[in-house]
Amino acid sequence: MSEKKAIRVAYGEALEELGAVNDKIVALDADLSHSTMTYKFAEKFPERFFNAGIAEANMVDMAAGLSTMGYIPFVSTFAIFGTGRAYDQVRNGCAYSGFNVKFAFSHAGVTLGEDGGSHQAIEDIALMRVIPGMTVVVPCDANEAKRAVKALVDMKGPAYLRTARMPSVVFEEDMPFEIGKANVLREGSDVAIFACGIMVNEALEAAKSLETEGIHAEVVNVHTIKPIDRETVLKSASKCGKVLTVEEHSIIGGLGDAVADVLIGNGDFKFKKVGINDRFGQSGTPAALLEEYGLTSRHIAEAVKSL
Repeated sequence: MSEKKAIRVAYGEALEELGAVNDKIVALDADLSHSTMTYKFAEKFPERFFNAGIAEANMVDMAAGLSTMGYIPFVSTFAIFGTGRAYDQVRNGCAYSGFNVKFAFSHAGVTLGEDGGSHQAIEDIALMRVIPGMTVVVPCDANEAKRAVKALVDMKGPAYLRTARMPSVVFEEDMPFEIGKANVLREGSDVAIFACGIMVNEALEAAKSLETEGIHAEVVNVHTIKPIDRETVLKSASKCGKVLTVEEHSIIGGLGDAVADVLIGNGDFKFKKVGINDRFGQSGTPAALLEEYGLTSRHIAEAVKSL
């Protein structure tokens, strides 16, 4: 796991590759293509790329129209804009009618870094998860991001793909990817750690540290927040009895709440969430912000021991 690559970069590569074999794929961007990485698609397929400018709401409605003509639109901008400024259009313009529009919003979470709290989306998963019929996917690395894009092309209906700005660890293992099916990356018996996105690697590092102290942690990559894999969540939680969720997102409405919804009424568990505790983001380096918000492997290990 020595290689590092930004998930947003993998998204751009996947879109370009899939565009070569499927001429129904179109891409829309809000003048941020060199940040969201859709510029790769734009250079290769200029006739299927639409720069809407800084007009996110218009862009989403354009995508809705394209979907009614049989195209598969991928809509890209920063997560703070896509789930903020354009939320009405995402909900009512696309999801309400079940249109086949894919929202690939980047620069999510505090690891956006120096741009600060106004641009750090820490509530986007919650906002998209609550929309009826919306699939929500948070890849753990670049390889999984590519598989996720392919899966979203193949599925019908609205979906949200959350991507990150900073380069993150790429796993050597060729993990399977199926929408709605979580992957158990490490077997354990003392605590089940459910994580998503770049927090999956932090959870694995925490599990290694805990192992030296005789604590055997099971680590589950929950790449699909909605529909969540109820079977795997219940199986791992029931085996361990103790449950920890980890996400680079608010502890309100995200992965933690999705897991809790599964567990309620299905057993007696000790449960804790690691995430952003009802705070806005702030400017800083990604590493400093992960430390500030308690999102490192050390913090995860400490949370496990507090259960």
